[in-house]
Amino acid sequence: MPHQLPELGFSYNALEPFIDAMTMEIHHTKHHGAYVNNLNAALDKHPDLHTKSIEKLLGQLSTVPADIQTAVRNNGGGHWNHSFFWALLKKNENGEPVGELAKAIDSAFGSFDAFKEQFHKAGMTRFGSGWAWLIVNDQKQLVIGSTPNQDNPLMDISKFRGTPVLGVDVWEHAYYLKYQNRRNEYLNNFFNVINWEKVEENFLQAL
Repeated sequence: MPHQLPELGFSYNALEPFIDAMTMEIHHTKHHGAYVNNLNAALDKHPDLHTKSIEKLLGQLSTVPADIQTAVRNNGGGHWNHSFFWALLKKNENGEPVGELAKAIDSAFGSFDAFKEQFHKAGMTRFGSGWAWLIVNDQKQLVIGSTPNQDNPLMDISKFRGTPVLGVDVWEHAYYLKYQNRRNEYLNNFFNVINWEKVEENFLQAL
């Protein structure tokens, strides 16, 4: 079955003033929509791959036929990354991590403020386009890192691997209409729109 563009689960203006409605609509319908369409077009060349989940495709990317591997990497990565990202978004009014996640962040980074500083730095130091991530690695530890373009830590070809718990899109299309070149401001405001309950759910599943 062809991959489909998921619903956001909230209105395009729900994250105002931190992420504007026009950015959300274009990001969801145009950018994510294009990744889905391009992924399906690539998989049409090898129809048997339509039966694989996006997670399995990315986790076994090195085995995808060479003629579509780059298209699956870029567009499949874009589809998974954005689907994951939308589920993380909810205005939280300066909320903080909850439950076991909060304890794990304090243990791994020393404090929530120290975590914020490191996560912000991962987003700021990713040159060009890409993503910053909080993952659970093979040792069941929380680790912060980043990936270029639409790569993610699920990919078997990624240098930064693990199970994503939280991610932030630092492609310019994610923030340019409101923030122009001010990625720093966008990343600071991102902490106002993290659904920490969903992040904890991701954390517990990763364990």
